[in-house]
Amino acid sequence: MNYQLIILEIAVVVLGLGILLADLWTPLEAKRKLGYLAAIILGLILIGSFKFSTPDPQYAFGGMYVLDDLALFFKRFFLVATIIVLVMSVEFAARIEAGISEYYALILFALAGMMFAASANDFSLLFVSVELITVTFYILTSFQRGRLVSLEAGVKYLILGALSSAFMVYGIALVFGTSGKLNFHEVAAFAADMTPVNKLFLMGILMVLVGIAFKIAAFPVQIWAPDVYQGSPAPATAFLAVGSKAAGFVLLLRVLFEAVPTVTVHWSKLLIAISFITILYGNLCAIPQRNLKRLLGYSSISNAGYMLMGVAALSGDGRSAVLYYLGGYLFTVLAAFMVVCLVMRHLDSEDISGLAGLHQRSPLLATALTLGMASLAGIPPLAGFFGKFLLLKSVVEQGATNSAYYWLLGAALFGVVVSIYYYFGVVRAIYWSKEPSDLSPISVSLPARAAIYICAAGMLFLGVYPNLLVEASNTAVALLVK
Repeated sequence: MNYQLIILEIAVVVLGLGILLADLWTPLEAKRKLGYLAAIILGLILIGSFKFSTPDPQYAFGGMYVLDDLALFFKRFFLVATIIVLVMSVEFAARIEAGISEYYALILFALAGMMFAASANDFSLLFVSVELITVTFYILTSFQRGRLVSLEAGVKYLILGALSSAFMVYGIALVFGTSGKLNFHEVAAFAADMTPVNKLFLMGILMVLVGIAFKIAAFPVQIWAPDVYQGSPAPATAFLAVGSKAAGFVLLLRVLFEAVPTVTVHWSKLLIAISFITILYGNLCAIPQRNLKRLLGYSSISNAGYMLMGVAALSGDGRSAVLYYLGGYLFTVLAAFMVVCLVMRHLDSEDISGLAGLHQRSPLLATALTLGMASLAGIPPLAGFFGKFLLLKSVVEQGATNSAYYWLLGAALFGVVVSIYYYFGVVRAIYWSKEPSDLSPISVSLPARAAIYICAAGMLFLGVYPNLLVEASNTAVALLVK
């Protein structure tokens, strides 16, 4: 067992425990600053991650854990996301009645689960990592115990999360019962030699995919997202939208293209249908929304549908496009939620009308949210535009082999047009609302200002100079079965 391979996860868990211990000796007025300390140390861990070199995949714990380019890509992704979420959490700390250090620690433990998920090479580690992520989010989503809407979000996430976990563990049981294997490579060998087709095995894989679909908020288990996004604290919602979704996609890629690649080839129509419905559901349901976090919840569903296009394409370019899109999505969504956290913290609701006059109250926040909405809508030259372009391109390339891809392309283009309407409804509220009731300036701390600049720069840089992330994405997916 090579414990050196999990040094990043160990460092994150130790940091989480250290924050809990530091809370015992930290004065009450200084506890919120522990979030900055955690973010700084995570920054050092992120820098240290670049010392890892993996020309060939390295395995640990009997092959359950793999460290390869795909795992490193997502580990760094999760570290960047968590650093920004921790800064956001410090800004949100005043609205948390008690236990802010525990809140930071739970974020770090969820991060550890995500990093383990990125390296899962076995169904048992897949389940353990998913449960570590999910259980921490049960608490994070309902952390504001004094708010009924937060408790409601936590209960809904708990019930539906438990249901999806039941699907997943029963699916894993069927896979193991029929194949006698849990390791992805061993399961792949069994699936390749499986004649005749074992329907129980296929049912098991399908049930595992249902559990993963819950994590990415894809049809048919997407209905939880808007309610949970609306009721959760803003940092938890941001982390759920970015970190949990990315963890779901790395597991989806590993299961479909490492564990059962021979099965995946025959499921192209199923993947196309799921992507098609997810895109339409998310975009059409977002149109009437007035709560900004709820709107972003439906947006998250539609974006899961767009990323599923890259999976459904069953090509290297499609998988690479998913990783690129996630990179741009990270900065876009975190910028939006940072603004939500700072602007809405003094309001009782997150209604879009609360953004009235924001360009006068804080030009920085208005610009950041405008860039975020434009990137989500796919407006050039932002990262969201190039990400959608790569996903659409991967689908068009497969259209000659299956005309169903053209239907998916049509749904995606329709979704883009519809999304422009509701995203720019937010921009309209910022700049052209009538008679804003509050024009008092909004103070933004230096760390929050730095996080916003980083997010804005990320959206612009990845849109104008996409090659760096495209090459990293190509390298990360190169070892997946083609």
